[in-house]
Amino acid sequence: MTLLDPTHAPAARSWLATANAAGCDFPIQNLPFAVLRKRGSGEAYRGAVAIGDQALDLAALQARKLLPGAAADALALAAQATLNDFMAAGPGAWRALRHALFALLAEGAAQADAVRACLLPLADVEYALPARIADYTDFYTSLDHALNCMRIMRPEADVTPNFRWLPQAYHGRASTIGVSGQRFHRPRGQFLPPGASAPVFAPCTAMDYELELGLWVGPGNAAGQPIAIDQAEQHLFGVCLLNDWSARDIQMWEMNPLGPFHAKNFATTVSPWIVTMDALAPYRTAWTRPAADPQPLPYLELGAQRATAALDIQLEVRLQSEAAARAGRGPARLTGTSFRHQYWSAAQMLAHHTAGGCALQAGDLIGTGTISGPGPGEAGAMIELAHGGQKPVDIGGGERRGFLADGDTVILRGWCEKPGAARIGFGECRGTVLPAIAI
Repeated sequence: MTLLDPTHAPAARSWLATANAAGCDFPIQNLPFAVLRKRGSGEAYRGAVAIGDQALDLAALQARKLLPGAAADALALAAQATLNDFMAAGPGAWRALRHALFALLAEGAAQADAVRACLLPLADVEYALPARIADYTDFYTSLDHALNCMRIMRPEADVTPNFRWLPQAYHGRASTIGVSGQRFHRPRGQFLPPGASAPVFAPCTAMDYELELGLWVGPGNAAGQPIAIDQAEQHLFGVCLLNDWSARDIQMWEMNPLGPFHAKNFATTVSPWIVTMDALAPYRTAWTRPAADPQPLPYLELGAQRATAALDIQLEVRLQSEAAARAGRGPARLTGTSFRHQYWSAAQMLAHHTAGGCALQAGDLIGTGTISGPGPGEAGAMIELAHGGQKPVDIGGGERRGFLADGDTVILRGWCEKPGAARIGFGECRGTVLPAIAI
């Protein structure tokens, strides 16, 4: 677990005024990483850190040679066109750079003018994926989501017995992961229409989003060498927002007996900014398991880590239809919940991922699975909110949705806040459904 240190001090302020504004996603206590360049410039992409309404260009900062020793070495890795090498360097390098950047950006910093010259307005940048993603695994770890989906057809249904014993997952497709702003065509696939006796191959009729977080892997492990549960978080670099778009009609047909394929491999959208595990330290909370439920097997038992293994990350989903955008109406809020409700923790997901001998690499991406909470309005997917499409939800302007329509834009947002700690945010994860390509 990351202990609190001066970089978490709620009273700390930056010489950049916008970083001190109420409700700012990127105060000095956050310092998330991304890969970007000036919009439309054709310049090389490079690593950056968000501060207020600006991005600190790490390549420009490196050229000024303001940092010594381990921090300089870490900066050289983080300034590259992808963050893979920086992710692989591990917690010591991550922390050295965090502390050095905090000092440069803090109110009263002697080198503020030199650092100011390395800033780019966030309004003027475009993003690339922050890392080369060799592999992507998506988990299924929200008990509330699983129960909501099961009970659409049978109100008394329960999850399969193995759900409470292991973090379930499927292997996703890295080639169609895109950064926020991704626009993708409605997929075609094979599914069984209601009342039909034979399937059709056609555009999806039940397009859905999934509210998730993405966990970015830091140092990997050798094949055959599992990562122990008490070491798992040393292998996690940070967290982003993730939308695991889902074609529900295709999914229902093809998931007997294997996992999703065409239903999930057409698009996955991530937010550009990665909030580090260090930055999230003030928002750790207890991971709990009902006493009547099976307790984790030894390789998944958190032990003393139970007191701090959950993360209280607030999340929400908004939807803006094409008609709403034309009329100048903002997006409608659909749901809000917290990651603290997840049945399995981030550490348990990573430890289970490697338990059979699987090798992870720096820059691999792990999806948490849909994040739903126990209360009304906490469902993390349209299939839950609209009860399988049977009870369409109001999105304003006289429009209702059972599933997503062409032209719909889904926006995920996340943040952490509580008394006695600085609010930090994740920015947004935005994606838009386009019509299926005619064939």
